[in-house]
Amino acid sequence: MPHDALDALHVERRPAGVLLMTMNRPNRRNAVDQSLADALARAMSRLEHEEGLRVGILTGAEGTFSAGTDLALEASPSTTDGGEYGFVRRTRTRPLVAAVEGFALGGGMEMVLACDLVVAAEDAQLGLPETLRGVVANCGALFRAPERLGPQVATELLLTGARLDAPRAHQLGLVNRLTPSGAALDGALALAEEVLRAGPVAVGVTMQALFRSRARREQDQWAITEDAAATVSGSEERAEGIAAFFEKRPPAWTAEAVQA
Repeated sequence: MPHDALDALHVERRPAGVLLMTMNRPNRRNAVDQSLADALARAMSRLEHEEGLRVGILTGAEGTFSAGTDLALEASPSTTDGGEYGFVRRTRTRPLVAAVEGFALGGGMEMVLACDLVVAAEDAQLGLPETLRGVVANCGALFRAPERLGPQVATELLLTGARLDAPRAHQLGLVNRLTPSGAALDGALALAEEVLRAGPVAVGVTMQALFRSRARREQDQWAITEDAAATVSGSEERAEGIAAFFEKRPPAWTAEAVQA
């Protein structure tokens, strides 16, 4: 089988038109730097344009989906054709399935929210811990999480950084299929096979319609998110939150709350 191993992303064309993309920075819990974002953008372009490909699967190496943005960076890495992480704002006509093992935290969960279908191991954990580090979720979670999980649950995750286990995410509708630990990829491949039984033109047109509807709903939400992210980007609170994370200590918050 053709296997394209990029620096931070393994890309493999599977039989029947499935493109498997495995994030491969296990020493950083598959956190996304610019090289991985660029590789994801290339792979997503391949999924969309290469003849015979019909479904993509995104997963992470060595039992972890992704910890999101590499905190060594000043901002979430993005590309011109896909936005954050190389694909979060990309329009697709070929569906993308997330296969989640271990943790999908911060931007990792936002990547899950950007996928069309989600398969997760029963012991997988999802979460949005950005406020615990003095930053805000800036890759779609401020509006996609309430849409997928309901406003009350999403608000709790966004404000407290609490984690959501995969069975609860399945109950709430974010996760399509649960699998035993270690079997999320097998479950994603099985779900992809179900999609492959459908007509390719019908699937493509359906995906196109879904993305057109999403684009209309999300246009203003991206601007609101960017304003929120800009407010904290250079703050002392952000610097303290990230320093505390790397030093493995509780942050010492000093700033006053934002006033309406």
